[in-house]
Amino acid sequence: MTAAPPLARRDFLGYRGHRPDVAWPNGARLAVSFVLNFEEGAELSIADGDERNEPVYEVREEVTGAPDPCMTSHFEYGPRVGFDRILGLLEAHGIRATISTCARAAERAPELIAEAAARGHEISCHGYRWERHAGMDPTQEAAVIARSVDSLTRIAGTAPVGWHTRSAASVNTRRLLCEHGGFLYDSDAYNDDLPYVVAPAGRPHVILPYSFDTNDMRFSPGGGFVFGSDFTRYCADAFDWLRQEAEQQPRMMSVGLHQRIIGRPGRIAGLQKLLEHMTTQGSVWFATRAEIAHAWRAAAGLPRWSASAR
Repeated sequence: MTAAPPLARRDFLGYRGHRPDVAWPNGARLAVSFVLNFEEGAELSIADGDERNEPVYEVREEVTGAPDPCMTSHFEYGPRVGFDRILGLLEAHGIRATISTCARAAERAPELIAEAAARGHEISCHGYRWERHAGMDPTQEAAVIARSVDSLTRIAGTAPVGWHTRSAASVNTRRLLCEHGGFLYDSDAYNDDLPYVVAPAGRPHVILPYSFDTNDMRFSPGGGFVFGSDFTRYCADAFDWLRQEAEQQPRMMSVGLHQRIIGRPGRIAGLQKLLEHMTTQGSVWFATRAEIAHAWRAAAGLPRWSASAR
């Protein structure tokens, strides 16, 4: 009988038994991060020379072997309309978001990314195309990371310090980000309500776990959200619970937004009501992901982060 291969090393305990007693800035106990995913124009499209078309939007119907003008038109709604609706609401409540940006999308609407950066929002990196990296050749992936950083730096005026892969990263992604030297954090994890620090390339690297549940992607078919109030109720329940726990230990909450999804007129009120609820509560720090990562490094006693020479 052939012996079973050893199980992959995984951490199921995290901070259990020794969660850090960290105070966020100004004595806040709960840090809240709003992430606006800027993907439109980076989705796979035969018309752009990609190998296939993106199959997922409000309905699931993949056009194969030919360009798909219907899908590209759906994605165009985000930067044309949703972008201003969402940023307008966030700014009206004094909140700066992290714009998780695919570089090819930024290249197609550079004015929007440059404007968001000038208005104080963080521009982070969401890859070049809107695609998963699982199984990608390491040399190819390193080139994709470098190309994405160079493009966003040129457009936004400053280099991105955060990274998030669409869905599945590769087993090499985090190491390649650290070897690149320009990344403070990544969000390719979904396993905690607090940041943590790893060192895959010999230098401390902050992980800011992301969330697929407090996320407007659940308006997609089968995701469970139908009305804008569904988004409000679910995210507000999560916020209230974390804020209650944060009276004893610090917590972090991520809210994922997509301009082509929550930016629709039938859903945007759900975001407005959530913001009204959140901003009336005390002991909450609304911050960009870069700000949270810097604060966590400081709390861990690590030196102030700076990008290494690339």
